[in-house]
Amino acid sequence: MSTFSKIGETLTFGFIDDGSKILLEVTNVTEQTLKCVEILTVFLKDEETPGGPSRVHISFETLSSIRPKAKSIVSHKTWIDGQPVTPDKDQLSRLKETAGEARPYALDISWEDAQGKTRYQRISVGH
Repeated sequence: MSTFSKIGETLTFGFIDDGSKILLEVTNVTEQTLKCVEILTVFLKDEETPGGPSRVHISFETLSSIRPKAKSIVSHKTWIDGQPVTPDKDQLSRLKETAGEARPYALDISWEDAQGKTRYQRISVGH
């Protein structure tokens, strides 16, 4: 049986601007291999109809593992109105922080530790 717990910082993240696209990089800051690392889908606030239902969401690939002190690029896909979009309409940049701006979104991440327990971390992001 797995348990969920919120512990100190295990994973950190950053954005890599690769010219035409932005990539999400996740770093395991611990001394143990993390298995089945999953970032839950992020639903973005609708910019066209404030307060309306979310039309845009970003889904992320699940990583089978991240070694100790290692970094990994997490693939993602932006969806608008239930359809995947082309790279020119990607919305990952909305998760980047802007100085002085509120961070309205969160990366909710789960993984399995070396003891086989499911762990959880929430990281505030966005602008």
